[in-house]
Amino acid sequence: MKTSKAGIDLIAKFEGFSSKPYLCPAQVATIGFGSTRWADGRAVSLQDEPITRDEGFELLAATLVGFEQTVNKAVTVELKQHQFDALVCLCYNIGGGNFKASTLVKLANHGQPVEEVAAQFLRWNKAGGKPLAGLTRRREAEKALFLSATQ
Repeated sequence: MKTSKAGIDLIAKFEGFSSKPYLCPAQVATIGFGSTRWADGRAVSLQDEPITRDEGFELLAATLVGFEQTVNKAVTVELKQHQFDALVCLCYNIGGGNFKASTLVKLANHGQPVEEVAAQFLRWNKAGGKPLAGLTRRREAEKALFLSATQ
C-alpha cells in the first residue's frame, strides 16, 4: 500500500514545515516535513540550502517509501487505507525499529479487535519518559484516523 493524501496531510500537519535545516529535539539535522535524509540517502546537514514547500512535499513522498515498506512488511493482516495511513504516520514519527517491535503491531497481527489495537497509539506519547501534549494530540489524531471507518 501507499500513503493516501489524508495520511500525508496528517504527517505534514504534525511535523510542520521548515524551509531551512534545523536540529530536531533529538539533535538530528532535519528539513521540510521532518525529513532527516535527502531522497538520495544523504543525511540532511545544517549547511544545506533552504527548500520550497513543494520540494518539502516531494522529499516527504520520497522519505515515506521506506516507512510504507516497513508497515507493509511488519503488519501481516489486511489493512484498510485509513488504517495504513495512521500506521505510517506513527512509524514515521517513532521509527521503523520501534514500530516493528511495538505491541500495536503484535496485537494487529494476532487479529485483536481494532479498538484494542488503536488504544496502543496512545502509549507512544512520551519523550524522555514524560508525556508531551503535542505527541498526545498526534497520537489521538492517528488513533482517530485508524478508527475512522469503524465507528
